[in-house]
Amino acid sequence: MKKTPFFDIHTDLGAKMAPFAGYYMPIRYDGDVAEHLLIRSGVGVFDVSHMGEFLIRGPKALELIQKVTTNDVSKVPVGKAQYNCFPNDNGGIVDDLIIYHLEDELYMMVVNAANLDKDWAWVNKHNTMGADIENISEKTALLAVSGPLAVEVVQKISNMDIKSMPYYAAKKGTVAGIENVLVATTGYTGERTYEIFVRNEDAMKLWNAVFDAGKEYNIKPTGLAARDTLRLEMGYMLYGNDINDDTNPISAGLGWITKFNKGVFNSSELIKKQKEDGLSHKLIAFEIIGKGIPRQHYAVSINGKTIGEVTSGTFSPSLKKGIGLAYVENAFSALDSDIKIVIRDQEVPAKVVKAPFVQGTSVQDWK
Repeated sequence: MKKTPFFDIHTDLGAKMAPFAGYYMPIRYDGDVAEHLLIRSGVGVFDVSHMGEFLIRGPKALELIQKVTTNDVSKVPVGKAQYNCFPNDNGGIVDDLIIYHLEDELYMMVVNAANLDKDWAWVNKHNTMGADIENISEKTALLAVSGPLAVEVVQKISNMDIKSMPYYAAKKGTVAGIENVLVATTGYTGERTYEIFVRNEDAMKLWNAVFDAGKEYNIKPTGLAARDTLRLEMGYMLYGNDINDDTNPISAGLGWITKFNKGVFNSSELIKKQKEDGLSHKLIAFEIIGKGIPRQHYAVSINGKTIGEVTSGTFSPSLKKGIGLAYVENAFSALDSDIKIVIRDQEVPAKVVKAPFVQGTSVQDWK
């Protein structure tokens, strides 16, 4: 198991550590619900150094990226970011990712930790045009400062105008006295988040500065369990749960990042045909009516007949009810449809709703 540069501080602070995507990662500190609610109302910090980062440079950089992704990266100006995915040869999804346009002919892909090696091999396989690509994952530490008060904390330690940065932007400057630091206004919680990328050797200097700056705001470290419930309240998908190598982007609700008019990309004709022919299942969001907590792989049913399967489910700390995502037959995917989730052999009533389940209050002025 690998360790992030923050491993020792996590253990010193008493975090519950567990293997995740090949790393020992902090799952929780004070408790999942307390950490979740802290992000919704104040400010917390996630160590997400396990994520993968690839730099794509040179005159062929955009050509490579356009070939291996579904979204149109040519529309992303310097200083902005875009949500995207890698389609495989069968119309499924290799991974979802965020692409940052850092400079002219310089992009960075941030990919899921569990798929890092697979993604790197995939990008290399399709680099037939000779773009300059570099895997900087092992050199890079990443903290995500998240919550309504995150902007106040990061602004105190940065020479950049953090408060004026728009949503899904990226800017380099000095942070915590460290030069050439990348700050991105992307995240996975639904609240204002500043993802700060530094070299490993500068990791603890960044950590100490963030927590010193955040003392007056009661800043605390937060674990991956809270990150998971936060993302699910927003209806954000998790690779390996809600999307995978067998998932069509259209059935997963990713038609908005699948741009057939940008030119040919991997499986573009196949995915387009599948869309035109119609897909049998669709990813929906649902809320439990009454008591019950849905979990991954629980059956979705109507009158005793299985019509789908839960891919992500949890108890929402904000709503105080069970929520989840599931693939169901198209006939039962309309908003307000009544469905049942099979929990411990009992059919528990649920309703199809529109995600997000919770509106992140601190990002509304960005969007």
